[in-house]
Amino acid sequence: MEQAASDLEDNRRQQQELQRQLETLRQEEKLLLDILNLAEHSTTVPEQARGTEPEAAPSPEATEESATRPRAVKAARRAASRKVKAPRGRTGPRPLLGDLLLDQLKKHDTPRLAKELREELIEAHPDRVPTPQVVRNTLEGLVAKGRIRRHKQDRSVTYTPVASDGAAPGRD
Repeated sequence: MEQAASDLEDNRRQQQELQRQLETLRQEEKLLLDILNLAEHSTTVPEQARGTEPEAAPSPEATEESATRPRAVKAARRAASRKVKAPRGRTGPRPLLGDLLLDQLKKHDTPRLAKELREELIEAHPDRVPTPQVVRNTLEGLVAKGRIRRHKQDRSVTYTPVASDGAAPGRD
């Protein structure tokens, strides 16, 4: 009889845990649907939506809840919160990273390395600290759009802006 009571209590605990997990999944489903809805109706560019303020410390309930949450859902939730929050102290949209990099490139007569452009960008815009990979990806996107040119020499890759007539400045 004692074994049956113990098994029954274990069963009840498992049911309660499954109910909590089910509720968490329902909340995550609602969040993902909200994210999809935002993405479908959003006119912001991901770089404009990215905030630079540090995230607040999670509450103990959120920490406990997050222990069972899949990483993809956590990432989606962070992305959604960045999309809907406007950066503090700003009235208009932030300039696109590609535009900032293109402006940096136009200030020089010689081809520039992605590393140099990143350092100049951070110095000019301390609120923008993109990773080196993000800078390279953005520069390659500008190459694909025909706004800048890529120059390879050995293992180095440098970039120059495309002049308005389609030729790179200083090159024939």
